[in-house]
Amino acid sequence: MTPNKNTARIAGLLYLIYIIIHVAADVIGRSKLIVYGDAAVTAQNIMASGGQFRIGLIIDLLAAVLFLLTAWALYVLLKPVNKNIALLFLLLNMSGVIIQCVSDLFLIGSQHLLSGADYLNVFQVEQLQALSMFSLYLYKSGFMIAQIFYGAWLFPLGYLVYKSGFIPPILGILLMVHCAFWLMTVLQFFLFPDFNAITYISYPLGFIAEFGLSLWLMIWGVKEPKANMS
Repeated sequence: MTPNKNTARIAGLLYLIYIIIHVAADVIGRSKLIVYGDAAVTAQNIMASGGQFRIGLIIDLLAAVLFLLTAWALYVLLKPVNKNIALLFLLLNMSGVIIQCVSDLFLIGSQHLLSGADYLNVFQVEQLQALSMFSLYLYKSGFMIAQIFYGAWLFPLGYLVYKSGFIPPILGILLMVHCAFWLMTVLQFFLFPDFNAITYISYPLGFIAEFGLSLWLMIWGVKEPKANMS
């Protein structure tokens, strides 16, 4: 097995594990516990399932680390195509990971507000619930800001996949199209929060593009390029 194939399969495996863990973090730690707009119900859910909430947070942080490692592996794989563009998508991914991890602090804050600690006795129950919900909204906004970078990294990644000569170019095209729709999803969130039409396109498109790339790299690897394209 050539070094390129080793790197490709490592990148594909990391990408696939990231996708699975990222979905698990949402299912375990957020989707069933957080009811945006209902502070009382959300507070009850978090207090009743504090361990589950913390596990979801840990999984979310683990997913962020895996995503950065995935970007590094893809950088190593694709830098012979164009080192500067490969460095660009690595930096964009790293920026998104940093913002995502910072936004996770608001998840921690929301649970601290509901912890019943003595120093919080100056607040009424309803105030603590409202502040906890406020923290969750800040987390959600921070997470969506991270998606700007997660969306932007897809274009240089897709371009290098397309130009590589050792990965099917259709995957590169899908990644670049996915970039456009993912960035539109972020704009939709901030400008038209009640409008979800773009989401119905960007989510399945993203699954096909990113899941397809991870599977291709993990199962088939790559063939050695005939010449250095940098």
